[in-house]
Amino acid sequence: MRQNPVLNSLLSGALLLGLSVYGFREIAAAEAAGSLPGHGGVSVLIVVATAAAWWLLGNLSSLKGWRFVTWLVPAIFGLSLLLGWEFICRGYGVPKVLLPAPSQIWDAFWRELPTLIDDFRQTFMKAVIAGFIIGNLLGLGTALIVDRIPFLQRGLLPLGNMVSAVPIIGIAPIMVMWFGFGWESKTAVIVFMIFFPMLVNALAGLNAADNMSRDLMRSYAAGYWATLLKLRLPAALPFLFNALKINSTLALIGAIVAEFFGSPISGMGFRISVEVARMNVDVVWATIAVAALAGSISYGILALLERHFTSWHASFRAR
Repeated sequence: MRQNPVLNSLLSGALLLGLSVYGFREIAAAEAAGSLPGHGGVSVLIVVATAAAWWLLGNLSSLKGWRFVTWLVPAIFGLSLLLGWEFICRGYGVPKVLLPAPSQIWDAFWRELPTLIDDFRQTFMKAVIAGFIIGNLLGLGTALIVDRIPFLQRGLLPLGNMVSAVPIIGIAPIMVMWFGFGWESKTAVIVFMIFFPMLVNALAGLNAADNMSRDLMRSYAAGYWATLLKLRLPAALPFLFNALKINSTLALIGAIVAEFFGSPISGMGFRISVEVARMNVDVVWATIAVAALAGSISYGILALLERHFTSWHASFRAR
């Protein structure tokens, strides 16, 4: 059996599926009877299911030349974590106010779907996208100016490091006072958060071109702008995409945190703060899931664009 990972994968997958069905039936029967399954039985089930999932993932990882394994392994790993979460919460009777089960979060998601859509539109579509675009463009434009005027680099970067250390909870109330309770204040917070990461990465990328390439451009009598457009900016693309990926998550975090200090009657941060006060923790987790999904999709889109525009880079050629 050790020599046949395909057969082992099928056996371990069938074992994990059987344990899952059996566990859900036992928990559902105990809940229908108004009691909890025995803690010992739940513990044994979780241990055996964990071993089966480990066996399955180990066998799938050993399959060579199977392209679908690259996405199947993380998918099964994530589903296994959700499965264990469900068994622990329902099997041990964890109160929903402490930690809701994934099934309860799923029910809250569909129950509050219109509200979650409005919150997503207010936070992500208005504040995050606008702040992400403005902040990154300002950071890149400032990097080009600093690169052209060297003394600004010595004066601006230390100031940027100091400003970057200011906590968001200190900036968000000020931005709300300046720009009001609408999405504009959240956009201002996002710009403040992502400006300097883009500035620092852009400056590093603009200096990434090697001396031999610069000498070659000078031998062609290329001026500053020709060298910038044809050599330095293409060489800076890996650094720029690195900043964009970092800022895609920072922008969402900044908007949500900023909404804790003042927002209209919609928004992800507003929803989290209000539902926590109401003890509707399942709705809070549903909002967190929407935010995590939006952030992951944004990061994935940027990663795909990076792979397309920087396919020449050594980090991709080596794969």
